[in-house]
This record gives sequence, structure tokens and C-alpha cells, in this order.
Amino acid sequence: MRETDNETLSLFTSKEENLPLAARLRPRNLQEFYGQTHLVSKGRVLAETVARRVLHSMILWGPPGTGKTTLARLLAKSIDGKIEELSAVVSGVKEIRAVVERAEERQMLGKKTVLFVDEVHRFSKSQQDAFLPYIENGLFIFIGATTENPSFELNHALLSRVRVHVLKALTEADLLAILDRALTDKEHGLGDIPVEISAEHRQQLVQASGGDARRLLNWLESLVEMAPEVHGKRVIDLTTMSEILGKALPRYDKGGEAFYDIISALHKSIRGSNPDASLYWFCRMLVGGCDPLYIARRLVRVASEDIGNADPRALALTLEAWDVQERLGSPEGELALAQTVIYLACAPKSNAVYMAYKATMQDADNSQLAEVPIHLRNAPTKLMKQLGYGREYRYAHDEPEAYAAGEHYFPEDKEAIEYYQPTDRGLEKQIKAKLEYLKELDLKAREI
Repeated sequence: MRETDNETLSLFTSKEENLPLAARLRPRNLQEFYGQTHLVSKGRVLAETVARRVLHSMILWGPPGTGKTTLARLLAKSIDGKIEELSAVVSGVKEIRAVVERAEERQMLGKKTVLFVDEVHRFSKSQQDAFLPYIENGLFIFIGATTENPSFELNHALLSRVRVHVLKALTEADLLAILDRALTDKEHGLGDIPVEISAEHRQQLVQASGGDARRLLNWLESLVEMAPEVHGKRVIDLTTMSEILGKALPRYDKGGEAFYDIISALHKSIRGSNPDASLYWFCRMLVGGCDPLYIARRLVRVASEDIGNADPRALALTLEAWDVQERLGSPEGELALAQTVIYLACAPKSNAVYMAYKATMQDADNSQLAEVPIHLRNAPTKLMKQLGYGREYRYAHDEPEAYAAGEHYFPEDKEAIEYYQPTDRGLEKQIKAKLEYLKELDLKAREI
């Protein structure tokens, strides 16, 4: 099989004038690379990788436009390796097999292959598993890029064979430096075009980019193309800015890491009993295009995890708001959800149910072989009754106060454990008092 090169995927191309500005300005080396100093500055892990020409398989995790693809290409170039690029959005088993075949041919010639997989989280679990044997036998060095949290989206088997490097959103200083280079670089940028853009508009452009260099450069290129020419200069004015940027897109996309950060902020603001911040993050999610039904589902979790029996009405109200959203849609549904967000934030808080559930699940998992006591077993047949199933069971409704004081409901060889520890807040204060009273009845019954 003859190896073919894709010109547009190379760091260098003889047809740069046909490429977008963002592609033309891709760094050719680490010295031109902006941001990620925790990885690429002198003495840091990836800088050392390049200096020593020893590359390891890795996952590059970070927001869009932070340099994941560029970094992968620079790393491959540092070991004189041929980079193969796949996108999990459009690639499948056929493309993976073709890459493997070409890598095997190179291996026989003593040449190295670096496989770069963009949006690797979009591959199914079985597709991710397909890479494992080739990573292990060294057929290629694997570099995956993702905007998603690898812990949630990638197989543990794949994660165990790679190192995860976290890329951060570019700072305003990084973006301003990239903007300046784009406007002054005559070989790869817009340096041959006289452009006038005020400091205020530069700052607005950088802030709207949200740490994404690709978005910044795409917008800049459009601004220069659309800007009116005044006295031989392209003047980027307020009108042009408004036409191109419009209402700047939210920083996160649905399912992206920043998206889950905002969900986390909503959850923690409700837990912290701050209705104003809770409402703010709720509205940020709506503005960002989040499905209101998804928010409703998350609020159900909040009602159980952080309020629980301190105010059982919270869960009912959340389910009712969910129902309103499904029945009526927008805007009535969103208003009902907003009401719920504020109610949950103001409600008394308790995670007693959540903590009890976690502790009990762990205990149940560790004692799956513990048998059900004879007196608690079901006895639907004559044989089971003869074997004693259900014998000596005390029917609580026939007992004083409808409580079988002193009865044991755990497995016979297991000590009773108080998983549920109600708080002194809201309704749980009354629940706690009742449980303490029943405990006293148990003690008296066992003393007799």
C-alpha cells in the first residue's frame, strides 16, 4: 500500500493562501506556541518530551481552541514520526484498519507512526478498545484529544495505558499576543493588510472568544474581510463588530467540560442556600442552549441529595415543575423550573439520605452472601412453612404503637447499623425525635 500525505494536515504547506487564518498561524515549534506553560515551558513534561525526542501515548484534555491538534503535530514532528489523523466524528472501523496497515508498513521500514484521534470521546467503548493492542505493542504512539472529562467518557483500559495532560483555556494575555501576531505577521498572517482596530475592540474580541484561539482568529479574519476601507486602511468599527460577533456564542457547548462546570455551579449554589446565584447559573444554562428537561432531571437529584427528608415537598415540587415543562414547554416550563430552583435554594438542607444510601450500598455490596433471617422469609408453600419460614415474625400492626419493639431485621450474624442519621433541620428534626423514641422502646424490650 502506497502511503499518501494530506497537504492540509501538514504543519507546513505550499498553499497557505487557501487556508483559513487559524490554519496559517499554527505554531511551527514550541517557541511559537501560546499558553499551556505548565506543559510546554522549559523543564515541563511536554517540553522535555520534545527535547529528548521520547514520546509517550497520551490524552490531551481541554476546551476548544487551546492547541490540542497543534501540540499533537509538534510532538509527532519532534520524533520524526509520520502523524496519522482521525476524527471520531467521521471515522470508523475501516479508517482505523487502514491506519494500522500503514503503520505496520512503516514499522517494517523502521519508521514511527503517531496516531492522533480528535474528539476521541465520540468513539464507542468497543472502538476505543480497538486501539489497545497497538498501543501496547508499540505499533503507534497514541494521542487523543477531547473536550470531555476522560474519567467519564473514556474506557478505563485506555486510560491505564496513556497519560492525561490537561490544557487550559487561553488567557486574555495569550489571546492578545495571538491577535497581535495575526495582524503583524506578513508571511502567515494579515501583516500585508493595513488594519485599524481600537484597543477597546481588541479587548471585546478577546473576551468574546472565551479562551478559544481558533474562534478569535476566525472572527478576526471575517472582521477584516467585512471592514470598510478608509484612507487605505480596513477600519474595524462598532458596526462591523456587531455584524460579525452578534450575540457572542456561549463558551460551552452541550456536553462539553465547561457545560458540566456550570451545572456544578448551579448544584453547589443551591446546596449553599443562595437563591440569587442559583437562579443566575440556571439562566446561564438556558442561555447556553441547555435542554430544560435535562435541568429538571438534575434538580431532582439536588432535591434528593441535598434536601431529602428535611423538606420532602422539594422532590414533589421538582417533579411537578418537570411535568409543567413537558406539558407546556417554553416559557411557562422554564418559569416553573425557576420557581423550583429558588425553592430548593431556600429549603432546609440535609444530605442524611444521600450519605445513608452511599454507606448502605457499600455495606450491601460487601455482605451479599448474608442470609435473610428465617422469621423474615416469605412462606408461600407448605414446605416453606414446615421449614420455619416466617415463623415467629411479629406483625407490627398488631403490636403496641404499631411497632415491634426489640425485633431484629438485619441478617442474624450482622449487627444493626444506623446508616440514616437525620439532622436537626426541617422535618428531619421530627424524624430524629421519633427514631430516638423507638430506640428507647427497643432498649426496654431487650432488657425484659
